Amino acid sequence: MKLMSKKTLAVAGIAGTLLAMSACSTTPTKTTATKTTAKPTGVGKAQAVQSVDLNRYAGKWYEIARLPMFFQRNCASDVTATYTLQPTGKVEVNNQCMGKDGKPMQSIGEATKNGDSGSKLKVTFLPQGLRWLPVGKADYWVLALDPNYTHALVGTPNQKYLWILSRTPTMDEDTYQTMVATAKSQGYDVSKLQKTVQNSR
Repeated sequence: MKLMSKKTLAVAGIAGTLLAMSACSTTPTKTTATKTTAKPTGVGKAQAVQSVDLNRYAGKWYEIARLPMFFQRNCASDVTATYTLQPTGKVEVNNQCMGKDGKPMQSIGEATKNGDSGSKLKVTFLPQGLRWLPVGKADYWVLALDPNYTHALVGTPNQKYLWILSRTPTMDEDTYQTMVATAKSQGYDVSKLQKTVQNSR
């Protein structure tokens, strides 16, 4: 199926895209304040892993679960994020999902390292010509990552947004529960986690 043409996120980005970036973030049809039903548990603080090799982290990831967020409200299934490391050191972020209307959706953004570790990034979905602006950039922290780079836990340091990602469309239950336990220990409200339907099994 042909992907829908990309809409700009200029207004939404300037207003605060937060994490319209990591698993699949799709363009809102109208400008609305970002809302989430998840609240920090007050237990623990978000902790990014010590380092991430962005060359190894690049590639396609499947969303296994997420905390609800406004920018993904139209994603019904098959949420993926593909990261491509550029010669400049920046990372292209290609988020896709199948919409509630049965049509594929796509959003292209850009991530830059926030520090030297590679585990903390700033992501923007503003149009290319506006990405120099000091607004519309969201935090993307890698909170857990296995040594083989096959599954990851990603979130925002304010504990409002969280994604469990895998290199495959499925994740075994033990690994999933380990990811959930890690998120809970870092103060994320895992009771609000929603599992993602992946049809490419």
